[in-house]
Amino acid sequence: MAEGLKVLIGLEVHCQITSLKTKLFCGCPADYRGKPPNSHVCPVCLGLPGSLPVLNWKAVEYAVMASLALNCKVSRRTLFMRKNYFYPDLPKNFQISQYDRAGGSPIGADGHLEFMAEKKRKTVRIRRVHLEEDPGKLSYKGAIDTSPYTLVDYNRAGIALLEIVTEPDLESPREARAFLQKLRSTLEHLGIFDGGLEGAMRCDANISLEGGGRVEIKNISSFKDVEKALSFEVLRQRELFRKGATVRSETRHWDDTRRITISLRVKEEEQDYRYFPEPDLTPIEISEETIERLRGEMPELPDARKERLIRQYGLPEYDAEVLTSDRAMANFFEDCAKVCGKPKAVANWLMGDVLQVLYSLNQDLSESKLTPAYLAELIGLMDKGEISIKIAKKVLWETMKTGKPPSSIVEEKGWRRLADEAKLRSIVEKVFTGNPKAVEDALQDPKAAHFLIGKVMEETRGMADPEITYRLVREKLEKLKGESR
Repeated sequence: MAEGLKVLIGLEVHCQITSLKTKLFCGCPADYRGKPPNSHVCPVCLGLPGSLPVLNWKAVEYAVMASLALNCKVSRRTLFMRKNYFYPDLPKNFQISQYDRAGGSPIGADGHLEFMAEKKRKTVRIRRVHLEEDPGKLSYKGAIDTSPYTLVDYNRAGIALLEIVTEPDLESPREARAFLQKLRSTLEHLGIFDGGLEGAMRCDANISLEGGGRVEIKNISSFKDVEKALSFEVLRQRELFRKGATVRSETRHWDDTRRITISLRVKEEEQDYRYFPEPDLTPIEISEETIERLRGEMPELPDARKERLIRQYGLPEYDAEVLTSDRAMANFFEDCAKVCGKPKAVANWLMGDVLQVLYSLNQDLSESKLTPAYLAELIGLMDKGEISIKIAKKVLWETMKTGKPPSSIVEEKGWRRLADEAKLRSIVEKVFTGNPKAVEDALQDPKAAHFLIGKVMEETRGMADPEITYRLVREKLEKLKGESR
């Protein structure tokens, strides 16, 4: 019974507008990462008595652009509200946010976003897009439920946040991850957000099974952890259903060390926040002229870019979809393809070996030492026959670890392809002499010749040209067969 229950997932995604130089309501620098705790603060973001907020209008323009990119209707008039709750990361004991009731409206509403998940096209409805200020950052010694104390850094308090709320249209943890990837790419293509920065994109995930209470998992900070947290919660709730227990509505925390969710508190309801209009800020008026100006300033978005990559570079739809799922990767692809003139080869390397090495090094492409020029050089070395595909993979790894050009690594390591037939024939003779049993097997079964080929590659440290090696081994076997007749 529990296995057949439908999963309902809705997301509340908090994206910092990282392209802003100052916070949302004061002049404190927005570049708080790596700075001493509580050093980027002022009376406004600390909520000291008598301080008054002043709206950063550029944040409103970016929120309008995000709303348009997500196919939302843009409100002509909106206002800020006070969201009241008491928590150490809120120095004012309220958050300046927006609300879609009590006379308020978000900047964007009733939108949608299309994306690919599990080889199917999916559309998720966007309930609203609104602006709010980021709270401070809490740090714990160990796990949240066992830490003896909490440290608070208010450098982050007041950073401009876009909150993007979906309808509960997602039906699996994997769909949720794919949606977040498309959302990140969309905002990055707009140029208002850098998802590679620590804490720039955080997610509250709401999940329920049909007939059960809605559980909110707070502050998940990566795509993979969203998928893992939701997968754990699906299993936990199904197990409760199987036991006949009630799944209660509550707020839970994702412990990424123990890979479990932990109960924090009973889920707050909207009335608990006691929303009312922010008295220190005037309503925001957004004219039709402003909306159309911003629409005209919007850059190429992922879907349009995907179609252009298919037309301009002759890529398959799948390749173009993967490349445009990450702005840095799409930029890298185009820069490299223009240099080497082999777009399909560039796409294959990026989607395959490059992603594997990035995963092993725990890096994003934007952090990598690999440049478009280096990858073009690597592909060129292969095209000229100077290195084999096997060696190219080794060179890629070294380049991405050290930042050295592929040609330098090939020279330093002595990894240039061995294509001298005379030298290879001599090595083949040596392998045949040293492995008589393997030669006998290969004479009986052609597939056994791969062992001999492997031995030649071993003797040459992988430098032997595979095609020439294969031909010389086959020729030697045919000669031995003729002599035995």
